[in-house]
Amino acid sequence: MTKPIEVRNPRTGKFDYVIIPPPPRLLAQQCKRSRRAQVSWQKLGLEGRIEALQQWKAAIVSERDRLTEALVNDTGRLSTSILEIDSFLSSIDRWCRLAPELLQDSAKNTAIPFIALQQTSVPYPLVGIISPWNFPLLLSTIDTIPALLAGCAVIVKPSEIAPRFVAPMTTALNAVPKLRDVLTFIEGAGATGSILIDNVDLVCFTGSVATGRKVAEAAAKRFIPAFLELGGKDPAIVLESANLELATSAILWGSVVNTGQSCLSIERIYVAESIFEKFYHQLVAKAHRLGLAYPTVESGEIGPIIAERQAAIISDHLLDAVEKGAVIHCGGVIEDLGGGWWCRPTVLTQVNHSMKVMTEETFGPIMPIMPFSTVEEAVSLANDSIYGLSAAVFASEAEALEIAQQIEAGAISINDAALTAIMHEGEKNAFKFSGMGGSRMGAAALKRFMRKKAILIKTNATNDPWWFDNES
Repeated sequence: MTKPIEVRNPRTGKFDYVIIPPPPRLLAQQCKRSRRAQVSWQKLGLEGRIEALQQWKAAIVSERDRLTEALVNDTGRLSTSILEIDSFLSSIDRWCRLAPELLQDSAKNTAIPFIALQQTSVPYPLVGIISPWNFPLLLSTIDTIPALLAGCAVIVKPSEIAPRFVAPMTTALNAVPKLRDVLTFIEGAGATGSILIDNVDLVCFTGSVATGRKVAEAAAKRFIPAFLELGGKDPAIVLESANLELATSAILWGSVVNTGQSCLSIERIYVAESIFEKFYHQLVAKAHRLGLAYPTVESGEIGPIIAERQAAIISDHLLDAVEKGAVIHCGGVIEDLGGGWWCRPTVLTQVNHSMKVMTEETFGPIMPIMPFSTVEEAVSLANDSIYGLSAAVFASEAEALEIAQQIEAGAISINDAALTAIMHEGEKNAFKFSGMGGSRMGAAALKRFMRKKAILIKTNATNDPWWFDNES
């Protein structure tokens, strides 16, 4: 028997929920059942799959209150949980609208007049998805929906830190018989994820670099594709030509939304020397206006730190920075309120790249700001990282676009921050240690679940000129 796992409530600090991972043998059997069901799911055709997903969407809407409550208990925050649900429901409609065009077969002539080409694709039978705790619903479904529309069966293992949302999702799923056989949510920790990788045909993972490396190695041993989105240390560059009112508002949101618990959070800020003091004073003033969502979820904008171990990392980064000379202008303390861990928006100056807060992923509402004297220096500082997920540039549009071309990251927001949290249309790849595999945004997000097949058709009955001349 597998051991139950107790789950902590991030607002109260109490372990008030329990999950029971499936035994390895039962999980392997579930994977076999899903793979068998996938055959019928693929034969259902795209129209049938769209209909099933729309039925699931309707069932989720009827479970919306339970789902919201579960997400609030998982994460301790309300407004972002509502945004997660809205984004998830919208993504079902978006993919159902895009899939018919993206999944069309094509036929064309080739460079050889008597050879025609039919281009088609077939889905990977079973996709495994291992998702993190910071956006439990959104990041467990961002890959799930396109994979299902492609014709795959899917098994999702969310984080053991935030698993409560699985119950209402499964209730809604049970209302759609055609879908419940090919979509399964399982509960468990790292050991369950390892077993899942051993039994699927493709794996999607979102999480830390350390765990992502293990996932990639396990997938490579089985010779299956692995799509990984890992950590980030996203930089923002602010030039003298920037609109400071806009830049400070955008960077504040991009740094502290969801309490900074996002891989695409702005985690380091580089500002032109001539506007440095004005910039950080504005940022500090705006940061002071944000309150904690305590004692109730409606009390303020900043929720609790979801994972207890993350509170220790944030505290360590702040302590390291102060010991090396950093100055804290607001926030800067991990607070114990009602049993939960909280951190107010924190602005630091006098920082440099010897500090963890400028080089390691902090995953908290921390805004370290460093001046630069030349654009070349700013770009060099932004690229001085093992990460390359996304970035932001604030300047006149022409200047910003020129800088964006030089930044080693997959998505660059111009005069805005963390736009890939809102816009999923542009294809992007993670650079460096921020991930590997095809884009989970744009058309590629669906097409990566398909294996391309070329059917080459000879259209005449004559010998090919490259055949052996062996006729009698």
